[in-house]
Amino acid sequence: MGRRRSFPYLLTALRYIGCALPAVFFIRRPNVNWGLLLAYGMTVGVLQFSFLFSAVGLGMPAGLASLVMQMQVFFTMALAALLLGERPTPLRIAGAGLALIGLATIGSEHIGSAVLIPFLMTLVASLFWSMSNIVTKRAGKVDMFAFVIWGSLIPPLPMLAISLILEGPGPLLALPFISPQAIFSVLFIAYGSTLLGYGGWAILLGKYPAGMVAPFALLVPVVGFAAAFVFLGEAVTPLEMLGSLLIFAGLMLNVFGPRLWARLRVA
Repeated sequence: MGRRRSFPYLLTALRYIGCALPAVFFIRRPNVNWGLLLAYGMTVGVLQFSFLFSAVGLGMPAGLASLVMQMQVFFTMALAALLLGERPTPLRIAGAGLALIGLATIGSEHIGSAVLIPFLMTLVASLFWSMSNIVTKRAGKVDMFAFVIWGSLIPPLPMLAISLILEGPGPLLALPFISPQAIFSVLFIAYGSTLLGYGGWAILLGKYPAGMVAPFALLVPVVGFAAAFVFLGEAVTPLEMLGSLLIFAGLMLNVFGPRLWARLRVA
């Protein structure tokens, strides 16, 4: 049996078409200019996924890609300091550094399978994710679900064009014969991952400093390992367990460290 082909560029276009449909019918555009919506849609939906899928297509292992993508945490903190004037406390810097050591610990078992160009392309993808975080912060105090929905109007056409160039017209022509399982998958990604996931992420970015929110993305590989262990019976290596503990410790220091330090100073 031949290996089943995937069409990630077309799938990305479909996920954003599904997410953008409410904007056409009943969601009012948030009080932001089209430039911000364009910047958000291009960075998070077009450039991030284009570089990521291209890297995987060139040989970047998917598991390692999910780890490298978390470099957006540190890109976000740096960009927030440069562009938004956010100044992370020494404790939050220490927490981020501890989490980075944990991420490197997990990645040390996988890095040998990567090649340079796909690795660098994945880093660029994570940089565009961090840029979308800064754009979200720039949007200010607006309805973030509406912001994500209206921003989803941007990616479909560019991603359809990329799909036609790289994947050919076949997948697009086959859409009338799409299976119910595939339809469910697209709807889940559109509304579960994109709308709820990115919408909740945007709400947090709108309320809290980017340097405080971004590190929570480091839980992605940890949850992935845990889910693979529970549902698929995959073994978790000692280095993966150690790296996960370091990430948790870094997150706790990032979130609770400044409060505890302030209480200690008062005491």
